[in-house]
Amino acid sequence: MVKAPEILGYKRENGRVGIRNHVLVLPLDDLSNAACEAVANNIPGALAIPHAYGRLQFGRDLELHFRTLIGTGANPNVAAVVVIGIEPEWTQVIVDGVAKTGKPVKGFSIERHGDINTIAAASRAAKEYVHIASEHRRETCSLADVWVSHKCGESDTTSGIASNPTVGDFVDKTDAMGVTNCFSETSEITGGEHICRARGATEAVGDKWYATWKAYMDEVIEPHKTSDLSDSQPTKGNIAGGLTTIEEKALGNLQKIGKNARYIDVLEPAETPEKGPGLYFMDTSSAAAECVTLKAAAGFVVHCFPTGQGNIIGNPIEPVIKITANPRTIRTMGEHIDVDVSAILRREMTLDQAGDALLDMVVRTCNGRLTAAEALGHREFVLTKLYRSA
Repeated sequence: MVKAPEILGYKRENGRVGIRNHVLVLPLDDLSNAACEAVANNIPGALAIPHAYGRLQFGRDLELHFRTLIGTGANPNVAAVVVIGIEPEWTQVIVDGVAKTGKPVKGFSIERHGDINTIAAASRAAKEYVHIASEHRRETCSLADVWVSHKCGESDTTSGIASNPTVGDFVDKTDAMGVTNCFSETSEITGGEHICRARGATEAVGDKWYATWKAYMDEVIEPHKTSDLSDSQPTKGNIAGGLTTIEEKALGNLQKIGKNARYIDVLEPAETPEKGPGLYFMDTSSAAAECVTLKAAAGFVVHCFPTGQGNIIGNPIEPVIKITANPRTIRTMGEHIDVDVSAILRREMTLDQAGDALLDMVVRTCNGRLTAAEALGHREFVLTKLYRSA
């Protein structure tokens, strides 16, 4: 095992390590967004994350909704949580789930209280939690304690040549250190499924991945597509950047898992990995905000995001590090980029050096450096919805 670098993190009650210290004001449902935003407005230091769903969901859709919200509150980057919902029963489901981590959490329901009384009571709780969080101190930890997720966006030819392989080099190096990594984007591996299947740590794990990919294709894509993945994969930006087929995109996408690491399990959306350190795959769409939201809900605390044409995605609780090798993107959208590896194209940087540069940026981000997305205020939080509401 290669020794992992030290980082300065927040040690949580359940043993996990976070790199941010947020106090969340979390709405159970879309009706409670306004109350949550009012609480955050009253209490500087509290963070509201409004979303669009939470009413009349059922079955697997409701399970995913609860798992995502509970996981968001349970993320190690969160110090404490205030939950607000329209009614008490479902609100309590979220409170009880987050409480299992040992962190402070309280729930408030608007029914029989109204907005004004609910906002007042929740604001008092949020104020107390901000006091508690302000006294937390970073402690010396190992990068091996940090969970890192990965997803690319607005990919182009430079992605497959340089920025995605940079992430792959990072994954290979940190996998040897005992870091927990995760990749995803089920439909985007179409055309490279045989390669991905073979990268499972065992034949059984590879078969589990293939069954997941096949189900996504058979149940989600095939019944509804109009042409090559319904004109969604590749995106218009991908095509403008030179990726004209999903097969080309898939091969570039798989560069992100490096050459040596093998995934040890396949996760449901927002499912927390439980098999120890290693590389995992999560079943998600390729939509950036949805995917990163699910990764954060699974407990990942920092995200590596290679981009070609330039993608501006952020997340409220999981810092998103942007990597690009496209000189035009550096020139026109440089404020969104954290790691510039365009020197690879000029043969002025090796892939090994690029991976080290990303590793350095991950350590700096863990130690408190704001990512470009954080500094620019990007807090995209989008829940995945499986089907129509009742």
